[in-house]
Order: sequence, then C-alpha cells, then structure tokens
Amino acid sequence: MAGSLNSAELNEYQERGILFPLPVMSAAEAAGYLDAANQLEEALGGNCKPVELSQMHLYYQWAHELITHPGILDAVESILGEDLIVWSAGLFPKHPGQGTIVGWHQDGTYWNLDSQQVVTAWLALSESNAANGCMRVIPGTQEWSIQPHRDTYSETNVLSRGQEVETEFPEDEALDVVLSPGQMSLHHVNLVHGSGPNTSQQQRTGYAIRYISPQVKQTGKEAPTGVLVRGEDRYGNYELSGPPALLSPEESLTQMQEAARSQLAAVMQDTDLPRDKK
Repeated sequence: MAGSLNSAELNEYQERGILFPLPVMSAAEAAGYLDAANQLEEALGGNCKPVELSQMHLYYQWAHELITHPGILDAVESILGEDLIVWSAGLFPKHPGQGTIVGWHQDGTYWNLDSQQVVTAWLALSESNAANGCMRVIPGTQEWSIQPHRDTYSETNVLSRGQEVETEFPEDEALDVVLSPGQMSLHHVNLVHGSGPNTSQQQRTGYAIRYISPQVKQTGKEAPTGVLVRGEDRYGNYELSGPPALLSPEESLTQMQEAARSQLAAVMQDTDLPRDKK
C-alpha cells in the first residue's frame, strides 16, 4: 500500500507532474466508500456536478477517513513536508452514458492560492479508464506558469466556470491516468489535465483531495476552513476544523451544501457571474 515515496518516484513526480498508480486500499474497501459516495449523491438528487459534491469531509466520517488515510498522507508528505492541511476535497462522478467532461485546465488558475505547495490526490473508488472518462494529463506542463483560461460556463464542462486553457499544448502527448479501485494518482497544481465523457456502461467515481502546506494563503476577506491532517500549523491562515460532529443525516447534508457554496464562492470571487449562478 502507498507510503513514503522513494527517490525514483519523487523524480518521476518532479519530471512529469504526476505519479500513478499508487495503491492505497483494497478494491473491497474502495467499494464500501463508493457505496457511501453514491448514497450522498442520491441524497442530493443524483447526477450531481463536482461543485455540489465538495467538502463532505467536514461532515461525513467516511470522507474524513479518506483525507486522513495514512498511506495517502505518507506519500503527500514526501512532496510537501511533514505539515499538511486539507484545503478541499470532493467527488468527481461520471455515470454510464453521461456526456459531461472536464475541460483542459490548470487547478491553480482560480483557486486563489499564493503558492505551488499544493498536491491533489485523486483516489479511484471505481475503475477509471479511457472508456469511462479517466483523467488525462499533459506531462511536463507543471513547469508552466498559470496560463490564460477562458470561462465557457458550458453545461457539459463540470468545472466551476467551464474553464479551458487557451494556450496551445501537445494534446497528442496526453497520458491516460488509468486506475483500479483503491489506487490513486498525485498531481501538481499547475499540471494541464482534463477528462472526456463516460462512453461506457461502467460508473467512474474518484475522490479528489487537495493538500497544501500551512504557509499557503488563500486570498479573500475571511479565513477559509482547513483540516490539519499531519504536523503543525505555525501560520494561522485557516480556520481549522476537527473530525465531523455527530449530526443527523439532514443536518450533515445541509451543512455540507453550505460549505460547498462557500468553497465555490472562494474560487469565483473574481468573476462577474451573477450571484445566483455562483
């Protein structure tokens, strides 16, 4: 199972901006978490966009277990160091025949974070392959600065603004991030990546966890919520949250929705999109 990265793995991450596949848990364990994820999506009405499925780690024990999984933390610590905060986490589901995509983009474009000390762990709760719309990346583009993006607000692009990178890049060099249930990838915040539609009869769901070093700041008027998952916070840039409180299912769902809206507002603060669309 995943643990501290060795020198060859670290070199691969530094050179390509992504490292995979890394084993985290058994397929049976992943299936249990997938059931919990599906139940949450059903409670929200089904066929949810990722922006609706964010921040459940603050209110659901199963999601908190994933962000604090020792195997994930050991691997991320190898890159970011011993002090780790979870800035956000969320589900990325694609159901059979669903035509939604994730446009080619860099995560750092609209996150309003002032550092590249950010790593995303993408944990596969189901099979993730080319047919069902696995993540695709352009290796090496983590060396780029943040490039111009256009906001499409496309109904088929599930990103917060339907954002797409405007800079030309060698799409023929794209790498399919194929993962089995219980495996994860780690990718750099500036890596150009996206994914195509699910053209199969197989569900594809992943859980994306965004880890940062405590010194990383997010711009905005209020301190965002973070979860200290390893080490110490010597900077105080985040309002730290502990494990989820024991709430009723209704309370958990309502509070998660509010947290998801707050997270979305933080990454939409510089847009002119009307408030009812944020």
